[in-house]
Amino acid sequence: EVQLVESGGGLVQPGGSLRLSCAASGFSLINYSMSWVRQAPGKGFEWVADLNLGGSTSYADSVKGRFIVSGDFAENTLVLDLKSLIAEDTAVYYCTTWSNWGQGTQVTVSS
Repeated sequence: EVQLVESGGGLVQPGGSLRLSCAASGFSLINYSMSWVRQAPGKGFEWVADLNLGGSTSYADSVKGRFIVSGDFAENTLVLDLKSLIAEDTAVYYCTTWSNWGQGTQVTVSS
């Protein structure tokens, strides 16, 4: 059974940092392209970043230069490092294969 479990969210002040993790089971992360998607309160889903097969990465303009996506393949975990956080980054963050989704982890940026 494919499972994705996100963790690492929380409350952080503007300018702060967080590391989100997505533990995958039921498949090997290294064989798939993976994405992070977020949903801010009252808004639709917004694509954030991709970790593509082969290791290349892609980012939404809104997070480029502040977020870094990577894979810990030994742990079968997708990671998203968030830096220089702003209030507009407040959202539930999901990892996804686009066929499977985790339950999400809440990130709140507030002073």
